[in-house]
Amino acid sequence: MKNIVAGHVPVTAIEFVELALGTPVELWLGVEGESEMERAARLDAARDILADHPDLPDQVSRVAAEAIEAFAPELFNVVPLTSPKTRRRPSRRSGVAA
Repeated sequence: MKNIVAGHVPVTAIEFVELALGTPVELWLGVEGESEMERAARLDAARDILADHPDLPDQVSRVAAEAIEAFAPELFNVVPLTSPKTRRRPSRRSGVAA
């Protein structure tokens, strides 16, 4: 089965993410060796996009959760932690039971 996003068939995982988000991944993650000026411009553009699309972080989380569920469902197999059982000490009452 092919994954189609906005009428396009992505070839790589990066293309899938870019099509799903509508922005290049580098906008959010940066690129190696970028200058402080480039970084500031990139972050400014990212802030503008988030201001125009405040629901984008929720959409990204949904896409990530769906991808995990589809390709690595074992990551969602969560085992609840149990609290340690406390041992009760025997009662130290003395006397005769009535």
